[in-house]
Amino acid sequence: MTGPEEDAEAIEAARKLFAGPIAFLKSAPQLKFLPDPVVPEVAFAGRSNVGKSSLLNALTGRNALARTSNTPGRTQELNFFDVGDPLAFRLVDMPGYGFAKAPKDVVRKWRFLVNDFLRGRAVLKRALVLIDSRHGIKPVDTEILDMLDGAAVSYHIVLTKADKVKATELDAVLERTRANARKRPAAHPDILATSSEKGMGIPELRAAILGAVTD
Repeated sequence: MTGPEEDAEAIEAARKLFAGPIAFLKSAPQLKFLPDPVVPEVAFAGRSNVGKSSLLNALTGRNALARTSNTPGRTQELNFFDVGDPLAFRLVDMPGYGFAKAPKDVVRKWRFLVNDFLRGRAVLKRALVLIDSRHGIKPVDTEILDMLDGAAVSYHIVLTKADKVKATELDAVLERTRANARKRPAAHPDILATSSEKGMGIPELRAAILGAVTD
């Protein structure tokens, strides 16, 4: 357990780091295109339209670091972003999942790519699984949680769009999500509620990411 002073210090250290240089490195449609595993990595997972790109932009304080789109499944590759100068760690935007309109062979290819990446990436320190606050964990989310548990990759569940629900509803979703996380071997016990639009939970999420890569 950390106290308020330690939490404040972590939030400030993370703010400074994310305020510094951050740049898109490359997209990897296949494992052979992955960058060399030279620094810790934190990956973002979430079903289509959960607000993944918006959250990445909010975290980094940049409006267009990650492209946002209303078209489900726009992110079809592993996208890598360098954080810090000198390079401190990398963020990885993973393909969205759970959309119905993509061809089955495309969905299969993405599933293999993500699964192989999770199982084989030694520098991957944490995955962040984004869940829409308005819906909570859905069956399609359970599949990626099972995949992470199976790969023994530590992950943190992050609720998005928390400003879109009433406080009582958010509390209920948080409690249900915590109960689900407690049953999962690789899940972090803390659940973070965020809003890219309002900035809610963004400083705490930055600190959690910094903590994951510096442990």
